[in-house]
Amino acid sequence: MKYVLMISVMLIGLLPTLTHANEDKPKQSAVLSTAIAKYEIRADGLACPYCAYGIEKKFKAIKGVKNIDVDLKKGIVKVEATPATQFTEQQLKTLFSDSGFTYRSIKKLPVAQERLEH
Repeated sequence: MKYVLMISVMLIGLLPTLTHANEDKPKQSAVLSTAIAKYEIRADGLACPYCAYGIEKKFKAIKGVKNIDVDLKKGIVKVEATPATQFTEQQLKTLFSDSGFTYRSIKKLPVAQERLEH
């Protein structure tokens, strides 16, 4: 019984050391890296914020599209999507003509890495 009591006292004495053992170590955050494909699409007829909203709505309906930015002055629609997302010439011609605009061209920009910290 003496041994059990001695061992219990020793363990209780070590308890504060064990519970604070990781406090000196810096906390690490989880970092996720996601590839983002970026496109610049030229179109004619984009003139007002309502036009931009219509195009944004069409692109957001496409699976994999993450972000859309419309530059009305330059007539450029910037789209960010997952790398698996592909746009065809015919798809874009239809998308823009259904919205009342004229599709001109698409340029795929180099894939960017986006870091997400948690």
